[in-house]
Amino acid sequence: MPNDRVLDWLLEGDQPSVRYLALTQLLGRKPSDPEVRATKAKIPTAGWAAEILARRDPGGWWGRDRHPMWPKYTGTHWNLLALSDLGATRAIPAVRRSAEYWMRKSPLEGGGVGGMSGVHGHHCYTGNMLRALIRFGYGDDPRVRKGLDWLVRTAHPKGGWTCWSFGSGPAPSRALGAWEGLSAFAAYPRARWTARMKGCVERGAAFYLERELHRQGSRYAPWYRFHWPVHYYYDLLVGLDVLTALGYGDDPRLGFALGLVRKKRRSDGRWNLDANQPDLDARGKRYYAEHPASRPTPLTFERAGRPSKMITLRALTILSRVG
Repeated sequence: MPNDRVLDWLLEGDQPSVRYLALTQLLGRKPSDPEVRATKAKIPTAGWAAEILARRDPGGWWGRDRHPMWPKYTGTHWNLLALSDLGATRAIPAVRRSAEYWMRKSPLEGGGVGGMSGVHGHHCYTGNMLRALIRFGYGDDPRVRKGLDWLVRTAHPKGGWTCWSFGSGPAPSRALGAWEGLSAFAAYPRARWTARMKGCVERGAAFYLERELHRQGSRYAPWYRFHWPVHYYYDLLVGLDVLTALGYGDDPRLGFALGLVRKKRRSDGRWNLDANQPDLDARGKRYYAEHPASRPTPLTFERAGRPSKMITLRALTILSRVG
């Protein structure tokens, strides 16, 4: 549990999304609680969610009316991911209309949603989209269910995914950075999992746990910095959030990642936003130096290097799941 000052900071009224998530995730308040209901009602009218909705075109998109991925990171896909992190749901009419626009623009072969090029799935895009739609309240939608079935069908046989895997066959490789598939199942109610989903999640989680959430190839510095919004990038806070939500909070192989979270905690009980995305290694920086026109516009809400309400909320939520 956070100390009183940190909790009071998260419960301030300037960010009703953070207040709502703190009430429900840290204090365990029920959706029917009057304070929770009143705070949730303010999400579309104040704070970061309101800022996102104010930039929305009446047609339902952000940026331009083309594929939701573009422009990067200010297009429809990215803004809807952020809204799903902020507790917005399809009960907000603008969110509902934009979610339907998103699904129309992202058909998946076989009738689901999550296609990025034509009707071909893409593990990072599809997983991100399904997680957000489930949070928005589309968990019972058959289009979402078909997308989840596609994730199961195309996972690597030993567990895990890789982003660049199109078609209906299994992923040819797997990477810690392809976390979005697991995140979709972390958001999907366990009571609705099929036996195949359960096996897929268990194998995917094992892939992360065997590597202690960070051991794959040479050390990649951005994984050890905390970010929000995360887009499709991975860091250890992302890995911990997914795995603890899936019920692996007592696994000792989380020890390294949890130790990093505790080490990063400030003396005042809060955590900083380490960097905004894209947070790149030297190779990535060289690429954008050589191709400046392709550099994306960051989607930012808090200043890097300063105390962050979203990072603090996520860190405390993770720690509350491990006791």
